[in-house]
Amino acid sequence: MAYDFQFPDVGEGIHEGKIVKWLVKEGDDVKADQTLAEVETDKAVVEIPSPKAGKITKLYHKEGEVMKVGEVMVSIDEAAGAQVSAPAQAAPTPAEQPKPETQKEKTLAKDAVPPLPTQQTEAAKDAKTDAHEESTGVVGSLEQTAPGVWAAPTQEMSGAVFGDAMTTTPTTQVASAQPTPPPVQQVAQVQATATTTPQTTPAPATTGGVGVVKAGLKAVKKYDLFGYIDRAKYDGIRKAIGDHMVKSKFTIPHVTHTDMADVTKLFKLRETEKVKAEKDGIKLTFLPFFIKAVIAGLKKHPYLNASLNEQDGEIILKKYFNIGLAVDTEHGLFVPVIKGADKKSILDMAKEIIDLAQKARDKKLNSMDMKGGTFTITNIGSAGGGWFATPVINYPEAAILGTGMIQDMPVAQISKTGTAKVVVRKMLPLSLSFDHRILDGAEAARFVMTVKEHLEDPGLLLVEGQ
Repeated sequence: MAYDFQFPDVGEGIHEGKIVKWLVKEGDDVKADQTLAEVETDKAVVEIPSPKAGKITKLYHKEGEVMKVGEVMVSIDEAAGAQVSAPAQAAPTPAEQPKPETQKEKTLAKDAVPPLPTQQTEAAKDAKTDAHEESTGVVGSLEQTAPGVWAAPTQEMSGAVFGDAMTTTPTTQVASAQPTPPPVQQVAQVQATATTTPQTTPAPATTGGVGVVKAGLKAVKKYDLFGYIDRAKYDGIRKAIGDHMVKSKFTIPHVTHTDMADVTKLFKLRETEKVKAEKDGIKLTFLPFFIKAVIAGLKKHPYLNASLNEQDGEIILKKYFNIGLAVDTEHGLFVPVIKGADKKSILDMAKEIIDLAQKARDKKLNSMDMKGGTFTITNIGSAGGGWFATPVINYPEAAILGTGMIQDMPVAQISKTGTAKVVVRKMLPLSLSFDHRILDGAEAARFVMTVKEHLEDPGLLLVEGQ
């Protein structure tokens, strides 16, 4: 008996996933809990186990395709060694599928358009795509640009870019003697004819005509109106990051406060402690020290460790300190969270930071690794440059601190007697973005001052960090 296994909800808030790699193929025998595939969600890459033992009769998605939660992922014949599904249930072979020419002839039967050459298969697919897109937007809303001449809005736009030549009488017949739009079949015919013309240059045709420019560019795929292009998918983790950023920026009124901290003493302390930590196999960065300074600021200024509940009209002041760390990976930006950071030593956090960062790069973070944050730090300087930034708040938190690259800078130093001299110090740029609904600029400035005091006097950090 065949069992249709649906893509399960692998975590809270997950709605879809992309097949990264199939680990089985049709006809394979599988055991219960055997991994079927690796699937990328907006959180991480997860392994999907088989719920049953049996034989794989059908895989419903190709690698790289996106499937929704609840869609059938794979069919399994639970009877060990059972035959593959009957031909009537199997997917039709290419020979059984209607040829593109036959489909086109049916669509354009009235106009008797000749079938496309076999070497234009890719262009035919693009023309079909254009016909679908324009049936819902462009072709479905033709506009009259001159007496007796009807053109799609995209033609008008192209004419504005390339000049009046775009609106001259087209060599392909699209004019109508009557002041009514041409039939959809005629528009489709023009598009199909355009795709049969070899594209020897990326420049759009100056003879105009419905669909000529668009169909030509779609067929080439490597050009836009101005030159060569590449295409990258906007889905999975990348899209999840984008959606979260949009929600944050459109919900929270962001304000960014900047300052500089003299971390000359901290720089020397870290150099000394780094050698000791390496003996224990721990890589000690500046980040654990930054976290300790931030926690000192959050304890003194609790509105930075908060979130806004608009529905109930309440500001939630959190008494726990879970610090999110923005981790840059080739897969996108992840924000794992160090839970109970106020109760951990600097060395404990150093080890946890390395572990979480590696899990992020390997896409092994689970949903709990990235939940529960109360404040986020993004270390801009770790990317190899940059002073100040305007970080986007990790919604629904109240603030985020960006730390720039530590640099040697000349600073005027004034003695108690009033004598001034210029000295070179290690300076750390700080950029605090905060929710102006929850707190005002003065409180944000006082928070940054508290952070600075602890960074500039690392003895305070050691007292709280050991």
